[in-house]
Amino acid sequence: MKKIVLFLAVILAIAGCSYKFNGASIPPAMKTINVRFFENNAPLVVPTLAQTFTEDLKERIRTQSRLSITQNDADAILEGRITNYEIKPIAFTDNNQPKAGANRLTITVEVTYTNNLDSGKVKSSFKESFSAFKDFTLQGGTLQSQEPALIKQVNQQLTENIFNRAFAQW
Repeated sequence: MKKIVLFLAVILAIAGCSYKFNGASIPPAMKTINVRFFENNAPLVVPTLAQTFTEDLKERIRTQSRLSITQNDADAILEGRITNYEIKPIAFTDNNQPKAGANRLTITVEVTYTNNLDSGKVKSSFKESFSAFKDFTLQGGTLQSQEPALIKQVNQQLTENIFNRAFAQW
């Protein structure tokens, strides 16, 4: 009988525990965040990049945290601008007639994160630049046909880096 009671106690203790392994360490008092529109100030402008990036960042926060996104006063604010968008060749296929064998799409974003709940000695607010890139070739397609998928992949890395910097203090 003691074994059964002990077994049930262990099962109940395990069932009552839950831990989320997303790496986020959001302060318990933080409930809301305002993600402002990231304006595109890059020299090379892709018309949909600002909207796409802003929405991808919001989606990352929605799916990886318990925070509610609001347009009003919030416990935290994420804002910034896209400062660079460039495509450069990184490898050539022929020395006699140089032709790009591989290219790199790089996006740089300047981000300001303001934690309105910051108090005491440790401050989590920051202003920082983040860059991410994706290498690709044009064999079998055009830049215009590949660009949306490339932007999505670079945005995924950028939003992960920003999210981790703001909320994953390991």
